[in-house]
Amino acid sequence: MSKIVAVTAGAKGVAHTHLAAEALSATAQALGHQIRVERHSAEGVEAPLQGAEIAAADVVVIAADLRIEDVRFVTKPVYRTSTARAVTQTAAVLAEALALTGEETPQMTTDTGQRPLKVVAITSCPTGIAHTFMATDALKKSAAARGWEIAVETQGSVGSQNALSAAQIQAADLVVIAADTHVDDSRFAGKKVYKTSVGAAVKGAAKVLDAALAEGVVLGTSLADTVDALKAQRAATRSGPYMHLLTGVSYMLPLVVAGGLLIALSFVFGIKAFEAEGTLPAALMAIGGGAAFKLMVPVLAGFIAYSIADRPGLTPGLIGGMLAVNLNAGFLGGIVAGFLAGYVARWLRDAIKLPRTLEGLKPVLILPLLSTAITGLVMVYVVGEPVAAILAAMTAFLQGLGTTNAVVLGLILGGMMAVDMGGPINKAAYTFAVGLLTSSTYAPMAAVMAAGMTPPLGLALATLVAKNRFTAEEREAGGAAAVLGLSFITEGAIPFAAKDPARVIPAIIVGSAITGALSMALGCLLVAPHGGIFVLAIPHAVTNLGLYALSIVVGTLVTTGLLIALKKPIPAEETART
Repeated sequence: MSKIVAVTAGAKGVAHTHLAAEALSATAQALGHQIRVERHSAEGVEAPLQGAEIAAADVVVIAADLRIEDVRFVTKPVYRTSTARAVTQTAAVLAEALALTGEETPQMTTDTGQRPLKVVAITSCPTGIAHTFMATDALKKSAAARGWEIAVETQGSVGSQNALSAAQIQAADLVVIAADTHVDDSRFAGKKVYKTSVGAAVKGAAKVLDAALAEGVVLGTSLADTVDALKAQRAATRSGPYMHLLTGVSYMLPLVVAGGLLIALSFVFGIKAFEAEGTLPAALMAIGGGAAFKLMVPVLAGFIAYSIADRPGLTPGLIGGMLAVNLNAGFLGGIVAGFLAGYVARWLRDAIKLPRTLEGLKPVLILPLLSTAITGLVMVYVVGEPVAAILAAMTAFLQGLGTTNAVVLGLILGGMMAVDMGGPINKAAYTFAVGLLTSSTYAPMAAVMAAGMTPPLGLALATLVAKNRFTAEEREAGGAAAVLGLSFITEGAIPFAAKDPARVIPAIIVGSAITGALSMALGCLLVAPHGGIFVLAIPHAVTNLGLYALSIVVGTLVTTGLLIALKKPIPAEETART
């Protein structure tokens, strides 16, 4: 074992100084040597070497891109190199330095009786890309010096790169999140996780890994965590345009719900009360209809683009969505703008290659300017007018539907809400209805919400009136299903459908289809996009409230009746088993 003292000094800021220092420290320690590193940067000298340390040293390593006085090392063998080589070829640098003392450097080996520790990490800096990648390099170097396996996902200003796969996360022993921004950690449920800053990883990757081992905390695996993990797993199976569309819809929904409910609340004072300026109803309408609903399409477009191109897609997507609003292209125009902006931004991000020193210009200047200009010009001169005409024609058709056509549309939308209970088909029907709210078409929204409530409600009622067809566990879950159904959360039916899909799914599809058809046929309208039974208490939020409630009750009863008819009684010991 040798005693090494080192000096690192980068010519361009502090990053190279710290990266070289961490690489030398981690590798030397992994090889069994003692090392002390003095760091020189524009901020001054950090951790200066003491005379006693220099006197006891076997060799001096100077990794510097500028002149470092070596008078104090005159009695010691001195090895000079650059900071870049100290970072990229650390083991070779140490071997060559130690050769000056006549000592050979042992090769690092992994104990064949113990597999190397597997680490996954995320690095993320909000102000640019440099620190993100510096932290990544430092963590990789330090982990490699220990013989650990590491995979690092970067989330910089140019978006996410080298995304961690489900298999990598599953196999990981340790998760390190070095980020100065919010990072969603739901996918790491059940794993030992350590969180720190990007700066800590850049300046002391070895210390970060040590702290991660000692102080990492296993993320909770409560029921809520399990549900989140299942949703994340379901989302992970989505891909392509559908995934991008649902991402946009998920970010848009809070605006839709908040705006719709505020509009509904303005009706409490009278259906036309908002027309009186300076009143509370007028203020509620201004917030809900004048602000929230106007942001719906830009946010939809912005986050479709974000899903495709990550952060570079957000700016052109938001602006493209606003152009869709201004051009009267509505939600259809927003969808087109989102996909256009996303693919343009992603192509520009991948096609434009700049030196590492200029990479910081891409996310703040080059990509926003070029992608916004291209998206905006295409929206104004190519897309806007045709899509606006299509939306106007579709709105006129829906608002002029006769009873027969309305029933058919209700049957289709209602059935779609129950087919996969929150899956792609369900979301397609819901997105269609929500999009029509921007053009003051409210009947499909009423049909969709009513149809989405009946599957859990029908199952809950069936567990009460036909107990011999459900296990004790299912009967207990019936109460929760009722609450979810009343709240318009169709996913409450999933546990029942998963156990007996051949009987449950046909029953809930028929019940939902009948509910949707009745709602449309009875002329029910709904101005709020969510809320379930709680919205019904808001005056004027639902047109034909009594008939609307009737359509939900009828669909629930049909669902329950079909479940009783299709499901067979189960053995008595299973109904009693807990």
